[in-house]
Amino acid sequence: MSSQYRIRADHDARTIVVYQAYAPVIADAALAAGRFVAPFSFHRMTWIKPSYLWLMHRSNWARKPGQERVLAVRITREGWEEALSRAVLTTGDPAALARADVHVQWDPERSARGAALNHYSIQVGIGRRLIRTFTDEWITGLTDVTPQVHRAAALMRTGGAAKAQRLLPPERPYPLPRALEEALTPGG
Repeated sequence: MSSQYRIRADHDARTIVVYQAYAPVIADAALAAGRFVAPFSFHRMTWIKPSYLWLMHRSNWARKPGQERVLAVRITREGWEEALSRAVLTTGDPAALARADVHVQWDPERSARGAALNHYSIQVGIGRRLIRTFTDEWITGLTDVTPQVHRAAALMRTGGAAKAQRLLPPERPYPLPRALEEALTPGG
């Protein structure tokens, strides 16, 4: 995969961490149950992001309405790669995209201060036909990282960028099978 379109994530031999931001009512119910339950919507696409900083940009460090809680969602690598194998790039054929169970979009990665970087971060949309598999089979754990998000944001605002960096999760390149790399790279 081109270094410009490389997946960077917190992962180990069995799992990968993706992030989602929710309203407190959804996060609280999921954390209490240990999995996603109502009022989480099983009837619309849910977007997962392995880039912590991209989600911080998207949620304004957990300050946007409806995105006040950030969950680290640990899923199996098998599930992650299954999702990617069923994905269609959002920049591809509209008819194929309409039929796809999973959408993949690449957006500029972000710095801790929100500046666009010169490489891209993957966002993966899990569609309605696959969402129960995602929630019931692939997820191995949910962690509320909102307190960490708020501490890092406060440090960023008060000149403690170096201290904030130490609170960020470790993200490194995620190795994909070559066929998936080619299918997921724009223009690949």
